[in-house]
Amino acid sequence: MTGSLFDDLDAPDPGSRAPGDEEDRGALPAGRARRSRSRAPLAVRMRPRRLDEIVGQQHLLKPGSPLQVLAGEDRGPAGPSSIILWGPPGTGKTTLAHVIARGVSRKFVELSAITAGVKDVRRVMDEALTDRDLHGRTTVLFLDEIHRFTKAQQDALLPGVENQWVVLVAATTENPSFSVISPLLSRSLLLTLQPLERADIGALLDRAVVDPRGLNGEVALSPEAREHLLDLCGGDARKALTSLEAAAGVAFSEQPVPHGEGHQDDAEDDDGAFGRPVPVITREHAEEALDRAAVRYDKNGDQHYDVVSAFIKSIRGSDVDAAMHYLARMIEAGEDPRFIARRLIISASEDIGTADPTALQTAVAAADAVQLIGMPEGRIPLAQAVAHLATAPKSNAAYTAINEAIADVRAGRAGPVPLHLRDAHYPGAGQLGHGRGYVYSHDEPNGVAAQQYPPDELVGTDYYRPTAHGREREIAHRLEILRGIVRGR
Repeated sequence: MTGSLFDDLDAPDPGSRAPGDEEDRGALPAGRARRSRSRAPLAVRMRPRRLDEIVGQQHLLKPGSPLQVLAGEDRGPAGPSSIILWGPPGTGKTTLAHVIARGVSRKFVELSAITAGVKDVRRVMDEALTDRDLHGRTTVLFLDEIHRFTKAQQDALLPGVENQWVVLVAATTENPSFSVISPLLSRSLLLTLQPLERADIGALLDRAVVDPRGLNGEVALSPEAREHLLDLCGGDARKALTSLEAAAGVAFSEQPVPHGEGHQDDAEDDDGAFGRPVPVITREHAEEALDRAAVRYDKNGDQHYDVVSAFIKSIRGSDVDAAMHYLARMIEAGEDPRFIARRLIISASEDIGTADPTALQTAVAAADAVQLIGMPEGRIPLAQAVAHLATAPKSNAAYTAINEAIADVRAGRAGPVPLHLRDAHYPGAGQLGHGRGYVYSHDEPNGVAAQQYPPDELVGTDYYRPTAHGREREIAHRLEILRGIVRGR
């Protein structure tokens, strides 16, 4: 690919050219600066340098906010506080940390939880204590991926945060309540970053096209391509910018080179223009760069629990379309189909029960089918089960019944089994009165015997209360008759 799109922003001094450059790449006319061919990705180049350049997260950037104080843009009486930035990928956690690094006259140290160990943390703490006591300088420690730190590694942070040797800025994509130790949470402010809005990412794309740090106006972005990038980036600013850069590369590669133009460096005029039309990134270019939407999902974190929760609640609420959507999200994110099948089995009993007894059969059959055929074909029986469960009549009567019965047992309402129901098969049981007076139900005209079954303190207690939905409408009528006979009414 050609063009200054992939060159460095900072042009080195022509006099600093390494020996042999002219021979290797062709001599440049006097006074023309050569641009380096290595350059940071577009998402890195476009990273904001000041708080006012940040799009989104305005709920965290109000005057007097901890981030304003950390960035040195609020001179109020409050000192900087340690913070934990929690949010999905591409929402600006690292960006905020780098803005803080630029905006304060403090020492800034960055560690990655992927590579740093306890020794690295202790070394930073020792240096921070020295800087504070001898030089009066506060150290800001940025720790990325803090959820990857073990408990011992997080414990090593406590003295420095507690005594404010360092101001900790930690970033995580996982719920800190599960991944960060309680003492560290209590000594820090938890700031939650929200997924970027479509308009926010659109503004970033527009800025990246014209900004000198970005594509510098050397390409144009068609409205159709812009919409495609916004549709598929999944609220991830980094992915949107990375895809824009890839699409720009595709557009540049398709630019025809005028006959006889020769080497790019020779054809370029003093202003860097080539005399050719500015390439336009079309939807086709964007589709080539990005043909599949980003799916936010973490199999062990919040997205896992949030999506499956919405999935089950959509089935319970009889919204088959929403349930299909969440099923698709889990499948596309690589969720274990056996986990999905287990949740369907639970839902079939918890939310449908005897209102449609075939729902449980369908859910179990879907689980068996997934085991037999695997994925991706396993999505089909899963979808069939979802359609059945979501459209079935709903009843949680059985679920409520067992919960109430368990609650009574735990509360001590579990009296002796009535004598006539006790086991009478072992020697001596008859002398104890076991089985005496028991009425065999099949000997009765209706197959139902009038006798006491529960312990004395539970006589007359109703746990199962069928609804008027589906088959339970019939069960409710039959149950009223059965209880009347059994209880002798």
